[in-house]
Formats: sequence, structure tokens, C-alpha cells
Amino acid sequence: MKPHIGITDKNLKNSIELLSITLADAMTLYTKTRKFHWNVTGESFMEMHKLFEGQYKQLEMSIDEIAERISKLGGKTIGTMAEFTKMARLKEAPDSYPDRKEMVAELLKDHEAVVVQLRKDIETSEEENGDVGTADFLTALLLEHESTAWILRRYLS
Repeated sequence: MKPHIGITDKNLKNSIELLSITLADAMTLYTKTRKFHWNVTGESFMEMHKLFEGQYKQLEMSIDEIAERISKLGGKTIGTMAEFTKMARLKEAPDSYPDRKEMVAELLKDHEAVVVQLRKDIETSEEENGDVGTADFLTALLLEHESTAWILRRYLS
């Protein structure tokens, strides 16, 4: 059943598309973080292993919330690796096993890229789609990514 929540069908579709791309980015970042959790070695191994674990668990929660937001707007949530890879703005690095410092730098770069994109998506949600609920939702995601980026940045200082 289609929601009747004061947003046009066209704008609902736009919000669902924007959220689907956000979901694809979150899945890509989740996969990278999990890979780094599995492959980190060397100095501070356990600290980095636990750091990455905490970050991928946070991403798991965000992924579920993004999927639920899509459903609340009447959309179907993508759910295959092919769909995630096709829609994601972030890119994977197959066959790449960076050292600990490079892992942190790569995750930092991705979280900051997500923050920059979310700022644009928040504006689009509010101004073009008239969807303040999605704008607010994306603002909460932005704050999570800013916090994670800050933590990662501290490891590189």
C-alpha cells in the first residue's frame, strides 16, 4: 500500500532512489571495514581489530535503518551485491590488502566522502523533494560518519 504522507509520488521515488544509493554506499563501507577487521596485523592489532569491529557494527545498524526508511516511504529495498556495487558511489579495492595505517586512511577518505555527499543529499531531500523526514534521517547519519571520521583522523595525527 502506498503511503499518503504529504509527499508527491515523484518526490517519494526520488527519496527512495537517494536512500538506495546511501544504502549501497553503507554496504560498501561495511564490507571494507569488515575486511580490514579480518586482515589487520602488526602493532596495535587488537586495538585496531576492536576499532573496526565497533565501526562495522555501527554500520550494520545504520544499514538496517536506511532499509527501513526506504520501506516507510513505500519503496522496495535493494539487497544484492550486484545492486549495491552498481549503485554505490564508494568503490571497493579487490585484491588490495593495505597496512594498518593505509586501512585507516582509506576508511577516513570514505567516511569523509559520505559526509560530503550526505550534505548534498540533505539539501536535495529538503528543498527539492519536500521530504524533511529523510533530510532529518540523513542528518543523523551524517553525524555518525563525522564522528567516525574524527576518530580515524586521530589515528593519523
